Amino acid sequence: MDEALAWLKRHGSTRTREQMAGFGIPPGKAFGVPMKDMQQLAKRLGRDHTLAAALWATGQYEARIVAAYVDVPERVTPGQMDRWCRDFDNWGICDTVCFVLFDRTPHAFAKVTQWSRRREEFVKRAAFALLASLALHDKESGDARFAACLPLVEKAAADERNFVKKGVSWALRAVGRRSAVLNAESVAVARRLAASPEAAPRWVGKGALRELTSAAVKKGLKSRRG
Repeated sequence: MDEALAWLKRHGSTRTREQMAGFGIPPGKAFGVPMKDMQQLAKRLGRDHTLAAALWATGQYEARIVAAYVDVPERVTPGQMDRWCRDFDNWGICDTVCFVLFDRTPHAFAKVTQWSRRREEFVKRAAFALLASLALHDKESGDARFAACLPLVEKAAADERNFVKKGVSWALRAVGRRSAVLNAESVAVARRLAASPEAAPRWVGKGALRELTSAAVKKGLKSRRG
């Protein structure tokens, strides 16, 4: 673990750290390492559940990103998911952990439901970042499992916090691109949200509606059916 931290520190830069700060990554917890370099290190380290836990415990942004890449999905427990999720303090770590690790665990759908009811900003965002990741990566689950999550999306769309509503939007659009059936159901949700008198759900609905009814999405769904 010490060698990995030393490697990250050597590959960091003030310029990258400042750029990260502009995107909401706390500069005091980052070395300033580009994502491609973190991925390179993770590939070199290989899968290692114990190492992932040690890297996460450092609290450093890049160490936690690498932890997500090297952890073993089959060994990730619901308790670990909750602990890591409580540590999320920016969208970068939240989305990366959901996108490359949590969505590969058998506990993912349960956490979507649980976290969608939480108040903490990045825990709630994690619910929908995780749902979006599942929609993109899960090749086994049927439409019904995703359709059952749409009421969670519709309810959370009223949350005005920027990181939450963007996560909700991502999830709705990702589910709606998964199949023709889910597209129809997601479009129905988007239409209701777009007609809302409240700004946050209206923003989510209009953006999703624009994408999910576009010619590009319709063409993609048609080719997938074929």
